[in-house]
Amino acid sequence: MPTFFETERLYIREFSDTDLPFLHAIFSDPETMRHYPAPFSVEQTNNWIARNKLRYKNDGFGLWAVCLKETDEVIGDCGLVKQTVDGTEEIEIGYHINKKYWSKGYASEAALGTREYGFCRLGLKRLISIIGPENIPSIRVAEKIGFTLEKESFIFNKIHHIYASTQMK
Repeated sequence: MPTFFETERLYIREFSDTDLPFLHAIFSDPETMRHYPAPFSVEQTNNWIARNKLRYKNDGFGLWAVCLKETDEVIGDCGLVKQTVDGTEEIEIGYHINKKYWSKGYASEAALGTREYGFCRLGLKRLISIIGPENIPSIRVAEKIGFTLEKESFIFNKIHHIYASTQMK
């Protein structure tokens, strides 16, 4: 799998079908998925990988595997996804990290690398993150990578906060 970029401790690459067990360990965990309607089944996780493979082909980006350089272990996902917010197409940075790696800075490190990839390599002018107002850890990640709260929006059947950043000149 091609590597899109590396950070100090991580490398980011496309997902493959062999990543299903690693990703399902994250997506089936109730605590990790508490901001979603429910944890994912194996089939939902497999469909998620397939959707991202389609995004890679159609959009040139999607959610990618976050891998530890030290062990090659897949510890989460992070990447770029097209979303429609209040009738406008936006590009969102999304991320999930296996809870055994929480509070180690991996989400911020992956999200910062993804922000730079979006702005510098893809030439995007604006990026957002869609975050439930109660999701304090994700809010912290967004703020650490320079995003600021822009507005509230009703999306995915509930109120979310939209954090945003524009390309620095």
